[in-house]
Amino acid sequence: MNGLTGMEKFSHLEDKIYLTIEFAKKMREEKEALEAELNELRASSGNWLAEKARLESRVESLLSERDAIQLKVEAMLDAMTVIDVEVAEAVGRAM
Repeated sequence: MNGLTGMEKFSHLEDKIYLTIEFAKKMREEKEALEAELNELRASSGNWLAEKARLESRVESLLSERDAIQLKVEAMLDAMTVIDVEVAEAVGRAM
């Protein structure tokens, strides 16, 4: 740069300024794109949290239903055991 004229130095400085402006524009565009992506992710995470709560509630409901069915099955098995004993006694008396 030592042998450059004043006009060449000015032109070189002008090029640097334009490159800096283009860089700043690019950074602004990237920032806006990242902010938009962040907003989408925030909205999406809210949806996922609502879905998680809904699924947790459904699981609790299904577990309660399972427990109720288990109690009914156990009661039926107990009743069958009583019936088996009564049938065995009745068969034994008949003979």
